[in-house]
Amino acid sequence: MRQAEEILPPEALERVAEIGRADLVVGVPSYNNARTIAHVMRAAQAGLAKYFPNVRSAVLNSDGGSRDGTQDVVRHAALGDVQLLMVSHPMFPIHRLTFPYRGIPGKGSAFRCIFRSAELLGAQACAVVDADLRSITPEWIQLLIGPVLEQGFDYVAPYYLRHKYDGTITNSIVYPMTRALYGVRVRQPIGGDFGLSGRLVSRFLEKDVWETDVARYGIDIWMTTTAVCEGFRICQSFLGAKIHDAKDPGADLSDMLVQVVGTVFSLMETYESVWSRVETSHGTPVMGFPFGVGLEPIAVNVERMIGRFRTGVQHLAELWSLTMDPADVATLRAMASLPACAFRFDDRLWVRIVYELACAFHRRVIDREHLVRASLPLYMGWVASFVQEVAASDAEQVDARLEALARAFEEEKGYLRQRWDGYAASPPGQGAAAPHQ
Repeated sequence: MRQAEEILPPEALERVAEIGRADLVVGVPSYNNARTIAHVMRAAQAGLAKYFPNVRSAVLNSDGGSRDGTQDVVRHAALGDVQLLMVSHPMFPIHRLTFPYRGIPGKGSAFRCIFRSAELLGAQACAVVDADLRSITPEWIQLLIGPVLEQGFDYVAPYYLRHKYDGTITNSIVYPMTRALYGVRVRQPIGGDFGLSGRLVSRFLEKDVWETDVARYGIDIWMTTTAVCEGFRICQSFLGAKIHDAKDPGADLSDMLVQVVGTVFSLMETYESVWSRVETSHGTPVMGFPFGVGLEPIAVNVERMIGRFRTGVQHLAELWSLTMDPADVATLRAMASLPACAFRFDDRLWVRIVYELACAFHRRVIDREHLVRASLPLYMGWVASFVQEVAASDAEQVDARLEALARAFEEEKGYLRQRWDGYAASPPGQGAAAPHQ
């Protein structure tokens, strides 16, 4: 592992040395989050004071060079009179730190600084939460840290309710892929808010990923997959609603898609010996009390997404032909001529496309980043179809719809295995490895 001086800036090392020890650490990575981070910091401090009053703790903000005064907000985000609401008052003061991180710009570099600080402080447990959360409560801290301290879990993934149009990269690719590949049903593998044991923090720091693109947007799925595949104890905690600065899934998510999906595909190579043996999936324990919540609506421009799909078919169909069966490419061409009201993306077609992309990534059929970036119009098409299909559906119906998609990923895993090893010998549409018609 690299020396601490290469990870933490000098002012952070000095502050950590002053604190000396913290059994619990809550980390908040940030970049231009002045509008929301004060609430997150106060909720973190209140959660530590209320639920862990007799434990030394610290709240750390690792900032990516914000220009909107985020760090100044953090410095002034004191708990104030919130302690008056507590049944028991903390025995130790809750330390607050804010410092810039070093390394590749992105969430992963912020996590690295938080994890290194937690390691130096000797933390038994660490939680990380997003800086743009508006729905976080003090209870989140207990739900993320409690299972680590009290039940010996190493990794606590979030389980929260989201608007049906929020988290579409998770719903369409990351969750069903993680479930089908590794056999573990972690509903929000890139949720952004996690609890970790001290030993898992140290294990993450040993890994050689911090100077790669994983340190941008891919860190969440990397952490989840690493924890699953390396045998750490995993659970989920129900956190209620996730209300944050959500984005229209039709907006430009190309960088995030490239890095998240690229990380998913890269990890398939790292842990091929694990997923190649997995036949079925199983549930993961859920802590907390599930309850219904109100969710903020998300505006979605379906016409724009379908337009991007049509443009993709026009300009990228020949490139897609390098990785897909000709019949599937023909289906995509036919879909592009449909009126918006009739536009639908079949589950089995979508699963085959994602699996073919993973195999092409593995075989380096073309430049990997170009390959994933060229899949953005396909993703837009799936999202447009999903939005139209569930427009009048309630939460239970949406869950059933996504469950059907996840089952399709599991049921087609044999197709993935066949194509993964047989790609070079059997091009799309030829030989025994040809897709189902």
